[in-house]
Amino acid sequence: MSDADSFIDEVTEEVRRDRMYLLLRRWGWIGVVAVVAIVGGAAFNEYRKARETGQAEALGDAILSALAENGSTERAERLSQIDAESAGGDAVLNMLSSASQFEAGSEAEAVEKLNAIAVQGDLPEIYRAIASFKALLLQTDSLPAADRRQQFEALAAPGAPLRLLAEEQLALIEISEGETQAAIERLQALRQDAEASFDLQQRAGQLIVALGGEPEPLVAQQG
Repeated sequence: MSDADSFIDEVTEEVRRDRMYLLLRRWGWIGVVAVVAIVGGAAFNEYRKARETGQAEALGDAILSALAENGSTERAERLSQIDAESAGGDAVLNMLSSASQFEAGSEAEAVEKLNAIAVQGDLPEIYRAIASFKALLLQTDSLPAADRRQQFEALAAPGAPLRLLAEEQLALIEISEGETQAAIERLQALRQDAEASFDLQQRAGQLIVALGGEPEPLVAQQG
């Protein structure tokens, strides 16, 4: 390579370097902002996770402390004083409080609190379903069987989170109304359901035997 070529290469490299520095001076702040945003976002996420974990732990400690009270009235009072700071936490508190109220003899108040959770639109479906299910259980002796059947049928809809437990309750209602064969058929189907737990299958089998039936052999589930 000649001296002239070497000189041209050096000049070209200098020009490239100058252009790069110019671009960095003009647009480099965008990269800095991007880095700050990424680092800041990661730090905020970690802070938020730590804060949520701390709130959950504080809520759990407060609930355990309240449940340690011997009297149901005292437990309900202590639970009502806890600030959950979230819709889900508040729903859990109200469920626990309703149980203490029921134990204290305030069935109407307990059911009212659970029904309020069941229609709270900003809660995930599982919270609302549990509240509705618990409210129906508390009204086993006070709500007509036809009304309970209708509401359990809604909870037993395909894809519902408590579908199988609702089916079990429907079978119990059929038993109480003397619909033995219908109850056995429902329990047989319940045992064969791919989502049924071992405990649920066992309870259904015991009920079938108690009703004079014979549990059908379980079909092997694939998957």
